[in-house]
Amino acid sequence: MTDRDFLWCALNLMLDDEEALDALCPSCRAEAQEARCPVCGTLTGGDWAGVNQGFDEARFQRLRRGGTE
Repeated sequence: MTDRDFLWCALNLMLDDEEALDALCPSCRAEAQEARCPVCGTLTGGDWAGVNQGFDEARFQRLRRGGTE
């Protein structure tokens, strides 16, 4: 597949998701967009996806400014 094909597929997946949400009533749509555990469905309290708990922001900033360990 070319890059254009991948982009086309991704765009259509996003449009499909949007179409599915548009078919819901407002209360069901709000519930569907809540951040929930994919296993048990409990609210997670926010969107924490992509957060690395082991990341040291202070060390990153020091190194970014040219500092040493």
